[in-house]
Formats: sequence, structure tokens, C-alpha cells
Amino acid sequence: MTKKITNDSIPTSGKMAELMEEIKNQKFPKIGELVKGTVINIGKNEVLLDINGLTTGLVRGKELEDESGDHTTLKIGDEVYATVLEEENERGILELSFRQAGHQKAWENLEEIKQKGTIITTKIIDANKGGLMCKVGGVMGFMPVSQLTTEHYPRVEGGDKNKILEILKSYINQDFEAKIIDVDEKENKLIVSERAAWEEQQKDTISKFQVGQVVKGKITGVVDFGAFVEFGDNMEGLVHISEIAWQRIDNPRDYIKVGEEVEAKIIEIDGSKISLSIKALHEDPWKDVEKKYKIGQTVNGKVLKTNDFGAFVELDRDIHGLAHISELADYPIKNAGEVLKIGENYDFKIVSIEPQEHRLGLSLKALKQKNNSTPTGDKEKNVTPVESTKTKPTTATKVEKVEKKDKEKKEKKTKTVLKK
Repeated sequence: MTKKITNDSIPTSGKMAELMEEIKNQKFPKIGELVKGTVINIGKNEVLLDINGLTTGLVRGKELEDESGDHTTLKIGDEVYATVLEEENERGILELSFRQAGHQKAWENLEEIKQKGTIITTKIIDANKGGLMCKVGGVMGFMPVSQLTTEHYPRVEGGDKNKILEILKSYINQDFEAKIIDVDEKENKLIVSERAAWEEQQKDTISKFQVGQVVKGKITGVVDFGAFVEFGDNMEGLVHISEIAWQRIDNPRDYIKVGEEVEAKIIEIDGSKISLSIKALHEDPWKDVEKKYKIGQTVNGKVLKTNDFGAFVELDRDIHGLAHISELADYPIKNAGEVLKIGENYDFKIVSIEPQEHRLGLSLKALKQKNNSTPTGDKEKNVTPVESTKTKPTTATKVEKVEKKDKEKKEKKTKTVLKK
């Protein structure tokens, strides 16, 4: 059946003029421009787009790849965006790219997600010693170790980097919930945080706790810098090594063990980071230290540690003092270990006490000087015999005497000759 052509279907001169004017006003796409088109054909490794009836564009090969994910399920009639690579290729049409257009769109989406604070799901692709590589849409991102929740944070004794990496690699192919915390397209930088997402989800729970509150919990991990304590409803806080006890601690494992139940005081809440203190629940032994120890007093203490600037000495369970290297000998030494042995007990003289700073200064040199000046009498039995203060002739003195005698002999001989 032949379709009947009516006058209405034929463009009038006025309509034709409008159409021609519209086409005339359309600018032909330039290289680098983002254009909108309609899918008119989908081939094995290429897609054809109609660009506003003005021209046809071709997307093929690696340019079909798309970080934004908008072009993975295309069908004829879909409207899409593409970037112009060439104004005319070997087929006489536009050469376009989904990859470049998708890259731009992907980063715009990431910036929008960051601004809204949306929690996303990201798959872990790889790991290094600094953190996890992950994918958000089609863009590679990075999740630093510091941005992991306590559940995934690698707790390794001694901070062995190889063991840390082993733990991090065990998360590959797992999905983590995270928030985008930094986006920079120019530097191709995308940083995500699992901890920030956890904070968002635990906001109501965290708000139930406040600084000064005492909590009961269980030690879930001990590391070189402190211990992790689980308390409340799946909450976890850190007891820094300096908050475990009032005395100096070199290894937290000497004082607390995994699985041990403890009480601790909340001393700081910073987002999801909760800092705890065990020592805050015990009276500060330094408060009354001046009642127990006096400047000038002789005390006996055990050497706990030596280094280039002195030795740490245990006077009792709670009070430790420092014997500075300048207070150990009356001659130059480079390390306290030259004079003191770790684990041995020595007598020291207290030379300073600073309760507020938790400092007590000790001197081995001052005690020796005191002993050397001890008067005779009742204390003679405790005084180590000292050599006579009479100066013994040195080798240099003997040589001088010999030279003097030789000189005297020569002078005498000279006088004898003159007389003759």
C-alpha cells in the first residue's frame, strides 16, 4: 500500500528555513570536546553514534573502556557522552572515546560522593606495606593502613613489615565499606577510609561514651606502642604504652596479656579513636615521692636499661630514676654500659626530684666523691684503702733527673779542663 503524501508532510519554505538555520547554528565538534550522541549501531568491537543528526561518530577498541561504568550495557537508542579524538578518521566520520569521557565522568562522580559523605562498597585489589589498593567504580584508589578499622588493622609484634604485608594481602578480593576522604583527578589520587565509614555507622554508639568514664573490657591485642581493649557494644580503644602504668615501660607485654580483663578510663575521644588509661585509675605514686626520698639521700637501685645518655634505675615498684651519663664517672664515657650492668644493683645519690615531671635524678659519681672524702674514725672500716697522696716519680721525672746529672758532670768536667 502506497503511503499518501499530504501537504502537511512537506516542509514549507518557512519550516525549511528554520531547519536550515538550526543546522547552520550547530557547531561541528572539535577535538577534545564532550559530545552527546544516540547509539545507532553496536558491533563486535565498535559503537556508532548519531551526533544530533549533524554527523556520525565511531567508538572502537580500547576507547570503549569506561571508568564510570555508564557504557557497559549499551543498547540502540541510548543517549551517551563521548570525547572527540579526531574530526575525521579514515572512514570520514568522527573518532570518539568513551574512555576519556568516562574518566571525566568517573572523577566527577567521585567528587560528588565525597561531598555527600556517602558510604560506598569497594573491592580490595592488591596490598603493599602501606595499605590496600581498591577499586571504586572503574577508578583505582588507596586505603592507608591508618584508615583501617581496628578489626582489620594488622597487629604485629615488633612491627615486622613482612608479617604486616601478609595480613594485608589476606584481604584481597574482599569488599570493604568505606568513605572517600580525598579526590584529586590531576594527581590521579583517590584515598578512601574504612575507619571513616565505621565512625559514621557507630556515631550513635560512640556518643554514649564520654571522657572520664570508666569502662570494663578485654585486651584484644598488644603491640609495641600499647594495647587494644574491646568494651561496650563492639567498641575498641587504645591504651598507649605511657598510660599502662606510672613507671617506665619498655615492653607492654611485660604488664598485660591478650585476653586479660581490665578496667580503664576514657581520656580522649577523637571521632572513632578512643584513648584509654589504666594508670589513671591508680593513685600517682609520684604525688608523695618527696616523703619517701630526699635530695642527697643514698639509695640502692636496680639498673633496668642503659644507653648513650644514661641509665634507668628502679628504686621501687613505682619509682624509677635516671642516672645521666655525666653523673656516672669522673672521666669521659660514651655509654652507661661502660660503668653499669643491666640487672645489677648499685648505690646512688639522689641529686634532684621533680614530682610534677615524674623525674628523679641519680648520681654514681657524687656518691664516689662522698665516699672518698669520708673522715677516719668510726667509719674507717667502711672506707676503701686509698693510696698515699705522695706523688710517685714518673718516667718523665726520672729522665729529667738523669739529664740533670749528666749536665752536672759535663759542667764539672769543663771546670776541670779550664783549671788545667
